[in-house]
Amino acid sequence: MDFLDYAFMQRALLAAVLVGITAPAVGIYLVQRRQALMGDGIGHVAMTGVGLGFLLSWSPVWMATLVSVLGAVLMELIRWYGKTRGDIALAMLFYGGMAGGVMFINLAPTGSNANLTSYLFGSLSTVSESDVTAICVLAAFVVLVTLGLRRQLFAVSQDEEFARVTGLPVRALNLLTAITAAVTVTVAMRVVGLLLVSALMVVPVAAAQQIGRSFAATFAIAVAIGVSVTIGGTVTSYYQDVPPGATIVLLTIGAFIVLTVLAAPLARRRARARTAAHATADPAECAIPASREATDEVGV
Repeated sequence: MDFLDYAFMQRALLAAVLVGITAPAVGIYLVQRRQALMGDGIGHVAMTGVGLGFLLSWSPVWMATLVSVLGAVLMELIRWYGKTRGDIALAMLFYGGMAGGVMFINLAPTGSNANLTSYLFGSLSTVSESDVTAICVLAAFVVLVTLGLRRQLFAVSQDEEFARVTGLPVRALNLLTAITAAVTVTVAMRVVGLLLVSALMVVPVAAAQQIGRSFAATFAIAVAIGVSVTIGGTVTSYYQDVPPGATIVLLTIGAFIVLTVLAAPLARRRARARTAAHATADPAECAIPASREATDEVGV
């Protein structure tokens, strides 16, 4: 535990825990909406914000948050109104975001490709106190949205038409989900990196779905996986001198593989338990004849 003696590791671990909580908390709604790669697209756009932050001598985290939120709103507008040209517009937005980030950071007096690399793939030693403050504020927003509006967000993610019929503000909730995803990307970029953050939003959810039997259980398991792999990846990165973002993502994929292997025997065990419970509840001699059961169901 000697790594806790260093201030930069304390900051990195705090940021890692917050990332481990927020990324799967948002990712579960993106997976339900079949928008698993949305975080990747927002990460591309956020690169422009990082470059602008260096160019304007302002906090890259806050500037990336502003730019990625604007990008997320634009993505939602394209999804609503883009029709057949929507995919082309999104491609230009993503690649333009990458190009803008590279251009702005090279134009900045204090910027360099080395600065950009730490945001693309994560870096433990560069997490400053101001970064931690920003991450804490943004993470609090993400947790409030994903937990406070979980029922509404889940309803919209499952079936937009049904949610609209029930009176939910579907477009407003979709927009809020996109903004929350954008905020999550900027929360995670100092630890995981912009190019890898999407994996931490999606893979823990996919792993949790292998054994989770409800939305609440899947949510809790995904967050537990996220926190475990971010802490494990951060500590491993310190001791082995390996990139934190890549380490965290590889650990996440490893967790997915392990849970996938365990899911099959667990499913068979549950099936046998249900069969045994059904047999105990309805002995053959007490079973209702099929014709009688069908008559009772229609109320005759």
